[in-house]
Amino acid sequence: MRAVRERCAWTKTIDHAALVPYLVEESAEVIDAVESGTRADLREELGDLLWQVLFHAEIASGDPVDPFDIDDVARGLTEKMVRRHPHVFAGAVASTPEEVLVHWNAAKAAEKSERTSVLDGVSDHMPALALAQKLVGKAAQVGVHAPTHRLADPATEAELGDALLALVQQGRDRGWDAERALRERLRSLRADVTAAEAAPGAP
Repeated sequence: MRAVRERCAWTKTIDHAALVPYLVEESAEVIDAVESGTRADLREELGDLLWQVLFHAEIASGDPVDPFDIDDVARGLTEKMVRRHPHVFAGAVASTPEEVLVHWNAAKAAEKSERTSVLDGVSDHMPALALAQKLVGKAAQVGVHAPTHRLADPATEAELGDALLALVQQGRDRGWDAERALRERLRSLRADVTAAEAAPGAP
């Protein structure tokens, strides 16, 4: 990566922001490989995704103000994983996935103690459905719940997929943008969460 960065006329012009579309694309291709590809596809796509990490780290190593390199990234990740797995690396006990999650969340809360909202750290750049799933969970932590709807009662995950597809089709037929509609509703949900956190007596 260092040699490519130094010697490739295109690569040496790229910064973190210019790499973002490639990171999104490579991440999507890993998902494709997991869901419908071969083992060879997965191996290749994981390599492409790793290249993005190496690329960002190499760009960061040249920052004149706050440089870091891939070794710093790996070291920070190692330290974080050790902290978040006290049942593996320390004397804590966790015999079920639920108990593991308790340790994970406690360690994460200690690391992010400067956060003042359950929404802190939730990226609006997530795809709308993934963001909705995340925000609904966060909102529930402060007693805010998404509205119920007469169409929102599928019995299985497959039926949920059918219902979502039917709603998208219905929106398209009426000239509506499903992505925009959901994102606008999620902005309202964010506002509801912020209001709940600011209310007297909120934790």
